[in-house]
Amino acid sequence: MAGVVMGGMDDPALGETQEVAAFRRTLRPGRAGAYDYFVLLGLQPENPMKVLLRVEKGLGFHSFERFQRSAGLSALDLAEAVSITPRTLHRRKEEGRLAPDESDRLLRVSRVFGRALALFEGDADAARDWLAAPQSGLGGQRPLALARTDLGAREVESLVDRLEHGVLA
Repeated sequence: MAGVVMGGMDDPALGETQEVAAFRRTLRPGRAGAYDYFVLLGLQPENPMKVLLRVEKGLGFHSFERFQRSAGLSALDLAEAVSITPRTLHRRKEEGRLAPDESDRLLRVSRVFGRALALFEGDADAARDWLAAPQSGLGGQRPLALARTDLGAREVESLVDRLEHGVLA
């Protein structure tokens, strides 16, 4: 797809972006916050109401690109997870902004990725692999595919909660 940034790591030696490194720092005991996943999009977690207003206006396309790099996904895979067609994605890149509903879905996918990152103690490769693989606790579905809807994302987060507490069923 012409014109869409395919992304790369900020520090290939570490295999993670600045955003993932910032998120990893929140995983220290007593530091994690409910909105720390905002950093994966290049947003500040201190004021969720400001982020809400930005989502309602439509996030800048740079948030899509930052999360794409953070998650290590191709533009097409992320667009699919956010339910944006390739043609629309190209148009959004030219416009420099996502639509509000697309922004909300991007925020949801980043939240799910953040939960997977926390589950794997900041290991982005492990989180990415887990999100892409069918999970028996989700009826054999891939978590990233389920994250396209709110209900699906909630099921993925519920599974993460069970895994964090050692409950496999």
